[in-house]
Amino acid sequence: MKLKWSEVTPEPVYLTRRALIAAGMASIAAPAFGLTGKSSALSTDEKPNSFEEITNYNNFYEFGTDKTDPARYSATLKPAPWSVKIDGLVDHPGNYAVEDLAPDSALEERIYRLRCVEAWSMVIPWLGVPLAAVLQKAAPQAGAKYVAFQTLEDPKQMPGQAYSSGIDWPYREGLRLDEAMNPLTILATGLYGKVLPNQNGAPIRLVVPWKYGFKSIKSIVGITLTDKQPQTTWQMLQANEYGFYANVNPQVDHPRWSQATERRIGAGLLGGRQETLMFNGYGDQVAQMYSGMDLAKNY
Repeated sequence: MKLKWSEVTPEPVYLTRRALIAAGMASIAAPAFGLTGKSSALSTDEKPNSFEEITNYNNFYEFGTDKTDPARYSATLKPAPWSVKIDGLVDHPGNYAVEDLAPDSALEERIYRLRCVEAWSMVIPWLGVPLAAVLQKAAPQAGAKYVAFQTLEDPKQMPGQAYSSGIDWPYREGLRLDEAMNPLTILATGLYGKVLPNQNGAPIRLVVPWKYGFKSIKSIVGITLTDKQPQTTWQMLQANEYGFYANVNPQVDHPRWSQATERRIGAGLLGGRQETLMFNGYGDQVAQMYSGMDLAKNY
């Protein structure tokens, strides 16, 4: 049985998304924001992590390297107004407002597993739109083979960018075009029935549930369609540890730890570890894209 928003978010809904954004109140302390979405058969029936867990255990180096830093320091980010530049091999390039790319009327509920390359995991109830629908608005050209993404670069809003941490800012990610067009791939603008909190990648982020979490780039300002495989931040930083594909694969270990099992956040000290699923459990929907590929080399 698939979870519904009425089961996931029992809070009273009394503010609309537009009213909240206009008021400039995008912090996690705000009440429910009135986001709703069409339920999706692609959702897992696993129990989601709590809102508190999802919003207080994050990797978002733009605000610091500790898991609690994004929640503590991301209030400096101003998520509205916000636009995303779509360019490259498309017939309709331009700067698109978030509300045009992901209108409230088009939002879908997607309860997805999230597996971090650090071998921990969560289950998160996202609200978003298929990336394919967004790309179709821009009309990809025949030569497009990859999609490159870029995060905002602004040290005043993202103070962690003032310190390199070895990272060449802005944060960059990329997908093959068929991966980007897969029905599982979404651009999220909310979670738990609320506008996406700053620490989770406000106002718009990528979610690719069969890949390690670092592929799901946050606070996107640029999407470029290209015929060449784009550079990605962690691959540029340490290519032998973080490949372009980054598919969840329990059979291919990280050079410094095993990927065979994972720790579910919130499970407690006695929760133990659970086995990691190939493609994070989404193999039926995505495995065919990698037919014939050596996933130990194309990691």
